[in-house]
Amino acid sequence: MNRSILHLDLDSFFVSVERLADSSLFNKPIIVGGNSERAVVAACSYEARKYGVHSAMPIRMAKSICPEAIIVRGNMDTYIKYSAMVTEIVDRYSPLYEKASIDEFYVDISGMDKYVKSSYLWAKELRNFILKETNLPISFGLSSNKTVSKVGTGEAKPNNHINIPYGSERQFLAPLSVKKIPMVGNKTYIKLRTMGVERIRTLQEIPQDLMMKAFGKNGILIWEKAQGIDSTPVLKDIEQKSISTERTFEQDSCDVKQLRNIIISMVEDLAYKLRKLNKMTSSISIKIRYSDFQTQTKQMRIDYTNLDSVLIKHILPLFDKAYSRRLLIRLIGVRFTNLIVGSYQLNLFEDIESQLRLYKTVDKLKNKYGKDIIFRASGLP
Repeated sequence: MNRSILHLDLDSFFVSVERLADSSLFNKPIIVGGNSERAVVAACSYEARKYGVHSAMPIRMAKSICPEAIIVRGNMDTYIKYSAMVTEIVDRYSPLYEKASIDEFYVDISGMDKYVKSSYLWAKELRNFILKETNLPISFGLSSNKTVSKVGTGEAKPNNHINIPYGSERQFLAPLSVKKIPMVGNKTYIKLRTMGVERIRTLQEIPQDLMMKAFGKNGILIWEKAQGIDSTPVLKDIEQKSISTERTFEQDSCDVKQLRNIIISMVEDLAYKLRKLNKMTSSISIKIRYSDFQTQTKQMRIDYTNLDSVLIKHILPLFDKAYSRRLLIRLIGVRFTNLIVGSYQLNLFEDIESQLRLYKTVDKLKNKYGKDIIFRASGLP
């Protein structure tokens, strides 16, 4: 049986939600992001994109190239509410789906043609349900695999859809820029350009061993995606509601400096795991178990994040509040709850442009060499 994979993506999601709340924002260049000079663009409207504005661009630069832009701070709780509305609709009608981000879904509708007139018509009906019930513009691509469907969605935007029939994947991809291929970032694109590769059709003709030599194992994956080959399955998300870690000491301790350093190390480890899981948290808690086995916990709500520095800033004062008895401690624990799908894109609301770049670099090193390859000096015992 041929696979049939649908990719759904809400168009300029943050901007679209803001326009539902304020109709005066329609047809105007909108930027969602922070207000300070260090802030970056979290999202922008198509009107702003025409000026060259894009996600992760510093706000100061976006203002300089698009002075008419209206800056909106954004409300993550509202975006999460609308994302949940769309998720409920997708869950209601879909046989198997994967939520890839706050505004993006994959749906496996392989074999659907046995029960409906056509998978393409079914996908259009699902899109119409979402449009009708949420008033949010949404686009989709339908093909035999995740890669081609995602690229197709990008070509269909804004607020449209495309069907790439089985067997035409390679032909569909051929005229497009290699930048359209997932996995091809700026550095890979520049290297491909130095090899004389601009369009996917050129990449399709390059021998696999040359791509392997130039890019390692990733070169083979990029080459396969260029051919329209991708066997990655749609995985039903098992909702993880929390993530935590605990440490029981061999000898009970009341060394506050050492305890705070251990907590910093715990938070750093959990934050890295959150980013690997493409998750963020809005609820943090600290647990202390004293030498007499009495347990004290403190919890607080914060803005959604998965950044060490933000989490540490909140967790240390929480520890100070929780540690009230001044007895020896035998166990400490850190727990993050209220997890949602989201990563750096959502963190763009934080006015920390340089820190976002730093975390991406640190995570690359940890992914390649192990999570203990780099850590904060403040987390040392």
